Amino acid sequence: MAYNRRMRHALAAILLASSTVIPPATGAGPVATSLPMAAAQDAPPREQGPFREPDLVELRTLDPTIKLDIRYATPNNLAGRAVYTQARAFLQRPAAEAMLRAHRALAADGYGLLIFDGYRPWRVTKLFWDVTPPEKHEFVADPSKGSKHNRGCAVDLSMYDLKSGREVEMPSVYDEMSARAYPDYTGGTSEQRARRDLLRKRMEAEGFTVEPNEWWHFNYRDWPQYPVLDIPFEAIHSTGGPRTPR
Repeated sequence: MAYNRRMRHALAAILLASSTVIPPATGAGPVATSLPMAAAQDAPPREQGPFREPDLVELRTLDPTIKLDIRYATPNNLAGRAVYTQARAFLQRPAAEAMLRAHRALAADGYGLLIFDGYRPWRVTKLFWDVTPPEKHEFVADPSKGSKHNRGCAVDLSMYDLKSGREVEMPSVYDEMSARAYPDYTGGTSEQRARRDLLRKRMEAEGFTVEPNEWWHFNYRDWPQYPVLDIPFEAIHSTGGPRTPR
């Protein structure tokens, strides 16, 4: 789409102008990244707590049958180039465990979860807002408020077929900024809509709600209890899988 081409050119200019090196976690080697730091006058919103202590869990540690397709760590996304330096996904522990239950419930339907994104540093939300035309702002979060992704309580996902291992078709592709992305869109095939609705059913059964204009975006019910975060992936030390046996 012409819009995506314009957005990619704008993003490239911003990244070239503001690329930096994020300090690595203790004990790690230097990590170079093209992820821009927020400008000096920009910062995550100031919020009044109290909030729960963040406990970000790396989703790949939960179950080896959960698949990752972290588009923002590749050029295969709306920006046209990587904005993450690592292909990783995290959620706050209660949200991660709820997502795991949905994944296991879907196995009875012949599907598994395919994760596109989870926790997102605030600076990436700021970048997407800055390069997105105002008429498309409904599809990106306002950085002045922070997003549920920034709180570690939103996940972007789809499903894959357990027999073939391939991603299933939905009424739209991931990150498509059109009416086809709406969870109540009536177009597409009946099979596409049935799979979209099944995903929503399984996620809602575990305490998630779907974003009104993105069938792939689910918010966990506890999101108001967590602060907006701007921690780079390199600095996250996940404590691993669920504490309670399943």
